[in-house]
Amino acid sequence: MNKIVSKEYFSAHVVKLEVEAPLIARARKAGHFVIVRVGENGERVPLTIAASDIERGTITLVVQAIGNSTKKLCDLNEGDYITDVVGPLGQATHIEKFGTVVCCGGGVGVAPLLPIIEAMKKAGNRVITVLAARTKELIILEEQVRAYSDEVIVMTDDGSYGKQGLVTNGVEEVINREKVDLCVTIGPAIMMKFVSLLTKKYDLPTVASLNTIMVDGTGMCGACRVTVGGKTKFVCVDGPEFDAHQVDFDEMLMRLSSYKGIE
Repeated sequence: MNKIVSKEYFSAHVVKLEVEAPLIARARKAGHFVIVRVGENGERVPLTIAASDIERGTITLVVQAIGNSTKKLCDLNEGDYITDVVGPLGQATHIEKFGTVVCCGGGVGVAPLLPIIEAMKKAGNRVITVLAARTKELIILEEQVRAYSDEVIVMTDDGSYGKQGLVTNGVEEVINREKVDLCVTIGPAIMMKFVSLLTKKYDLPTVASLNTIMVDGTGMCGACRVTVGGKTKFVCVDGPEFDAHQVDFDEMLMRLSSYKGIE
């Protein structure tokens, strides 16, 4: 049982939870995720660790209420307990001094992107972050992102905040004005697909985190299998991060659509 020590609403359906998990807080690295379960018969839900506080012994999770299980999690309050929190799981992000790194996140994808931004900056990189959402109210963690970014570009579909346009518009703006050594993208699968198509055109190495397709989180169910470079990979154990230019996003999008009826 893991106690929720704080809860904050980013929007009506997106919640930030700070959860007691001292062992995970000490061991986690950028890119790692946990499996949470609400109730003894609850579904296993994989969530990327957005941050950790070793002194407080806590980890931060950002949850979007989509299906029944995530709604149950979002309904919990400060002082309540999560039945199970297991981790850290997955492969940690490869961090080194690349030079200039563009990190682009869409919607709640900014949460798993945040620890990568922090780690890249601490490794000595120039970090330019592009945040994107449909509208201003859906931009999350901007203050925290700015703390570790040399520059932040905000894009909104409706132009209600920052610049009007898609995440790809912001990324291409940076590519056209300066040398970029690496791009990291996390967000909806369709967003990552078009970021990958853009950066491939410029021959810019790109890493995509495919955590959106994870179900079980331990490689047992096989639901998160994706094709990368013509080979089958399991996002939860082989990833969640892969060379974006090698990912078959069309196949991934088709498989994601199979869960819509259940959600």
